Amino acid sequence: MSIAAELPHPPYRRNLTLLAVLQALSLSCTSMSIVATPIAAYSIADVKELSTLPIALQQVGIMASTFPASFLMRRFGRRAGFMFGACLGIVGALMCIYAMFAAAFLWLCIGLFFVGTFLGHSQYYRFAAAEVAPPILRARAISWVLAGGVMAAVIGPNLANFSQNWIAPVLFAGTYAAMIGLLVLTLVVAWFVRVPQPTALEMAGPQRPLLTIMAQPVFLIAAGGAVIAYAVMSLLMTATPFAMHACDLPFSDAAFVISSHVLGMFVPSFFTGWLITRFGVLNIMLLGVALLVGAVAIDLSGVTLTHFWIGLTLLGVGWNFLFTGGTTLVTTAYTTAERAKSQAINDFMVFGTTGVASLSAGVLHEAFGWATLNYLALPLIGIALVAVVFARWQQRTAIA
Repeated sequence: MSIAAELPHPPYRRNLTLLAVLQALSLSCTSMSIVATPIAAYSIADVKELSTLPIALQQVGIMASTFPASFLMRRFGRRAGFMFGACLGIVGALMCIYAMFAAAFLWLCIGLFFVGTFLGHSQYYRFAAAEVAPPILRARAISWVLAGGVMAAVIGPNLANFSQNWIAPVLFAGTYAAMIGLLVLTLVVAWFVRVPQPTALEMAGPQRPLLTIMAQPVFLIAAGGAVIAYAVMSLLMTATPFAMHACDLPFSDAAFVISSHVLGMFVPSFFTGWLITRFGVLNIMLLGVALLVGAVAIDLSGVTLTHFWIGLTLLGVGWNFLFTGGTTLVTTAYTTAERAKSQAINDFMVFGTTGVASLSAGVLHEAFGWATLNYLALPLIGIALVAVVFARWQQRTAIA
């Protein structure tokens, strides 16, 4: 039986399905950007070491929009926020098309920043899933919506590859035009989403200071796990097209590897929620850490297409377990009245770190190479390992 079918009322099933479709469209835009933008930027950048700057600014756009998006949705509702974010994305994609025609690196950077603001609004799909589902099914609802990324694994990289020559001879302008089509679909689907607003009593409840919420061990471990999952994933994934290009592998191979990586990120979502319910959120986060270590080990063992494929796929699965676990855990750290600011600071931390990782990826790869990037990921993974192991020890001590 599907997760959506387990929910007790038709509105829950309907909203979860729509949110999963929105997630698929959003992540298709993300994967298109990840596959195409590094190469597109490299082709028009005067300083090649800055070729990952547009992707980094996309992450900055996500980070910069987290607080405004959260409070916009608190005031006007999830649907309005999702639609407004899609409009920002359309503006950004239009700028990217212009950038490719004019060979204007600056406009590509600005355009990707606006695309990032759309992606910042879309990060709240998973929190909306938690809000429409009964508490007992919260982990499964989050997992179900994240599973929409499976469609993105097929749509995004393949659409990027297929559309790169649509507006020949201007490479990749067609890719950003295809992105506009996905964003228009996002507007249509978002119109039908109905996420109930909190009641006046819930909104008026007592609120702790934000620093007090953040100082809770449960918040630190949950947010820290999500931050490290995204930072490691972004660092290695963003550099992958460069590393493969340096190994004389064709663009179609990079699209295939990124597609497999995105599948690794989201196929597990069909059962991650059940695993969390069955084995506990901390155990699944620990498994995610182990898989990230495995991904680095594969990356360091060779630079063939097979190594890139297996390493990036493991990286995706590890991200899924650690990030889904962190998202599920963080929803227990705040009340309804505290929801907007707590979710906003969580995503601000996640995507601020991700922006730094994305920008660093190109610079570090040009300066030190693929192997060094992987070695640099290990200390971050080690921090996550220590945090989750400490939390499990505390949990066992409390039970004893």
